Parts: sequence; structure tokens; C-alpha cells
Amino acid sequence: MAAENDAIRIRIIDRANPLDIIALYKDAGWWKSEYDMDTGFLDTLVKNSACFAGAFHKETMVGMGRAISDKVSDAYVQDVVVLKPFRKKGLGRGMVQLIIRHLQEKGVDWIGLIGTPGTKDFYESIGFEPMEEHIPFVYRG
Repeated sequence: MAAENDAIRIRIIDRANPLDIIALYKDAGWWKSEYDMDTGFLDTLVKNSACFAGAFHKETMVGMGRAISDKVSDAYVQDVVVLKPFRKKGLGRGMVQLIIRHLQEKGVDWIGLIGTPGTKDFYESIGFEPMEEHIPFVYRG
């Protein structure tokens, strides 16, 4: 049984320590070197998300996930990541489920995401289905 101070708590937050976000992005391989120059966008990233979930071990954020949305009808879940030492403990699932509940309480009835390779089974186990007739796109200019 884990000691009380070893417990991990998941909650919706409106601000986060930028160093925790950087650590998560680096662990996932998402951090670009040009970001090292200006990390000010991280406060806005949290504040302007429709909802932002964090998983905390003691005072350190060890997982995060967020949704972008009009907060009325559609939302996209993104940036779901857990530090490697804390994976396979249900944190990703807990954060996504909390995000879904939070969005549904606001009346959002369409929730989608683009999963990275290898995440299909994870997201299907939560209730997401592949959109076989759709193709994700990214703007490259």
C-alpha cells in the first residue's frame, strides 16, 4: 500500500509550473529546441485550454492532458502524456476520463482526438472509435 505522500492525484487545473510541462513534453519527444528561447506561451497553453488535467505526485505534475474546444459543441483532446516512470498506473486513462466528464458537464457532445501511433487500443478502451472515413491534416504552408 502506498504511503499518503506517494499518492497521485488527478485534477483539472488553470495554471501549471512551466518546468513540469517542459519535462513532460521533453519526455514525450515533443519539445522543440526553439522553445528554449521563449517559454511564456506555456501559461497561455494552460489558461486557454477548454480544460487542462494534471496528475500530481506530491507537488510535481507527472502527467497532463488537455482539450481545446468552443465549449459548446466540439472538443479535441490533445497533449496526453505521462512521465515514463509513472506510466501503466492508469494516470492517462484517469486524465482523459476526467477531461471527458468536464466537457460533457459543459454540454460538449462531440469529442475527438488524433492519437499517436501505438495508442489505438488505449483510446478504444476508453470509448473512442477510429474515424475510418476521415483523414487528419496538418498545415505546412
